[in-house]
Amino acid sequence: MVLNYANTDERGLATKEHAIELSGVKKQFLDQDENVIEVIRDITLNIKDKEFISIVGPSGCGKSTMFNIIAGLLEPTEGSVKVLGRNISSTTGHVGYMMQKDLLFPWRTILDNVSLGLEVKGLTKKERKDLAYDYLKRYGLADFANAYPATLSGGMRQRVALIRTLAINPDIILLDEPFSALDYQTRLVLEEEILSILRDFGKTVVLITHDIGEAIAMSDRIAVMTQRPTSVKKIYDVGLAKKHGSGMKARADAKYSEFFEKIWADLDIQIGGDS
Repeated sequence: MVLNYANTDERGLATKEHAIELSGVKKQFLDQDENVIEVIRDITLNIKDKEFISIVGPSGCGKSTMFNIIAGLLEPTEGSVKVLGRNISSTTGHVGYMMQKDLLFPWRTILDNVSLGLEVKGLTKKERKDLAYDYLKRYGLADFANAYPATLSGGMRQRVALIRTLAINPDIILLDEPFSALDYQTRLVLEEEILSILRDFGKTVVLITHDIGEAIAMSDRIAVMTQRPTSVKKIYDVGLAKKHGSGMKARADAKYSEFFEKIWADLDIQIGGDS
């Protein structure tokens, strides 16, 4: 289906350049005593089509709540969210979600795990098996098609989780701390592989991470969030991975350290202090 997009207005909203548009988004919850808990104070952010943007902020600031709103799993208390120019409420199947845990079913083979989303979409058994195998072969995992998740390393399991997400062909990929459970060396290798895979598919990618270095090494832009109740504090144009074609090479760029120091200062995290 081809969508018609509005032209850019003076605020830069409702344009084909934007995959996601958050305008005046607020989110409140009620605690068990019916007290209002303000999690998101105000997020206005346009995410460009086919860009890789990272969301960084202090722990508990509301990043995951923002993610769930983009995915359509939560409704904002106020404000609007548009995906590809359409209100989130009228958009389905637009987001692929990859989380900290791979969530592979241990009783299903790797091929059957990758096929899961295709099964939900109603493809025939042959169609989904053929497509899933093609994805595994493309990314060097065909030899493990009939293996079970317990036999794979953590890094390989996360690669399978990404392939399962991509197989359903979503418009947008949400990555929620996908490397946090991995050792540092595996994280670096997986960063590189995921950047390469996502470049192949030309998807819009939103990454939540506590790792500033990871965000700098992978992202076109980084949005730094305030303490809760959260809002966008500052946006950095980075683009080192795109410039060098590699996350590892991005880490060697002189600007990497400059970005790190500025973003760390913007997070305003208090260390130590009075007990």
